[in-house]
Amino acid sequence: MGNSIVCSMIPAIDPLSKKQKLTCSEILNKFSDPEPDARKIAAKSLGKVLGNNVKLFTLTTNTLAKSKHIDDTMRLLPKPISSRNLSNFIEDNIVERLIETVQEYYPKLSHRYYKIKAKWFGKPYLDYWDRSAPVPGEEHKIYSWQEAVDIVLSSYSRFSPEFTEYAKLFFDNKWIDAATKPGKDSGAFAHPTTASAHPYLMLNFLGKIRDVMTLAHELGHGVHQLLSRKQGALMCGAPLILAETASVFGEQLTFRHMLDMEKNADKRRYLIANKVEDMLSTVVRQIAFCEFEIRLHEERRKGELSSERICAIWMDVQRKSLGGSIKLHKEYQHFWSYIPHFIHSPFYVYAYAFGDCLVNSLYQVYLDGIVDFEKKYFDMLKSGGTLWHKELLAPFGLDASKKEFWSKGLNMISSLIDQLE
Repeated sequence: MGNSIVCSMIPAIDPLSKKQKLTCSEILNKFSDPEPDARKIAAKSLGKVLGNNVKLFTLTTNTLAKSKHIDDTMRLLPKPISSRNLSNFIEDNIVERLIETVQEYYPKLSHRYYKIKAKWFGKPYLDYWDRSAPVPGEEHKIYSWQEAVDIVLSSYSRFSPEFTEYAKLFFDNKWIDAATKPGKDSGAFAHPTTASAHPYLMLNFLGKIRDVMTLAHELGHGVHQLLSRKQGALMCGAPLILAETASVFGEQLTFRHMLDMEKNADKRRYLIANKVEDMLSTVVRQIAFCEFEIRLHEERRKGELSSERICAIWMDVQRKSLGGSIKLHKEYQHFWSYIPHFIHSPFYVYAYAFGDCLVNSLYQVYLDGIVDFEKKYFDMLKSGGTLWHKELLAPFGLDASKKEFWSKGLNMISSLIDQLE
């Protein structure tokens, strides 16, 4: 049973439209609403629904974690995360290096940024529902669908006209479902269908700058899937750690394009702040999710976990990752239960952090002017699941086994926070 089934319609009153029920996508969208009351009501409403259903989520999580433990034991896998690493074609020690390095950077990244943001709001700390609130003074521009399309395609074209031609296929052939609607799952994804057909993109486009970035992200996935399908049904799918490469790179291109086009200092600050928050969500948040899963699955091997214990693990991990400038209220203890990856794809989440750090390093190589970057990049995407990560990164002079690789990607985020600070 997916988490989204329970919270597909949240009984919350929208303080602006007075709408009685909101979809899960609409309620999560309120977390970045410019109205403080809208953010708080959304958070409290979601927390209430999740709390009312926490016993069901606990039963589901315990059952699936136990089933996974049985499989891992039969396959002689040493750790709960090992099966995911094996499917990702990556060694356990490299993923451990990623997790450890990101955790070391918490004070330089999330702790520092949220302290800055709290000062912008004139507060000693932010309530958790204000974590994604717009920066004070920011113009709350709503982009039309066509504006978003134009921005993303222009960003792609600055990098590669060929890449843009692949991206245009999704709009010309209507391979994108972008509108929100009741019963539609939250979030966004790209589905590759089969190697002999084309992918589809699913979005929940509401016109915010994050939605523009999401379009760039999912479109990158779609182009990646088009390029790799020549490998055939069995080998076209890239390992998760590399599946985020084209998507996050597309986001980076779009962000840099929008930043270059914007000359107003305050608006540039807002763009940088939004990008930093997206990167923190991609790296810090996902590594915290991964730590939560590691602890949960390791404890489940010793016996069944109560709702209270799972909530306690969640709160401990979140406090460590977010820092003292974010106040976590009581109902936040249930927010682990709306993350669908915990149910259908255990340990999927670290792939986002891997992809972000990889892309940040790749983008730096691109800026440094490495010879034939575009060709090497296309070759990487076309390879699908045929090559190990070491073979794919070698042409760019990158090595994920070294701490410097992760630090390079994380320092790019830190440098953006330096500009804000």
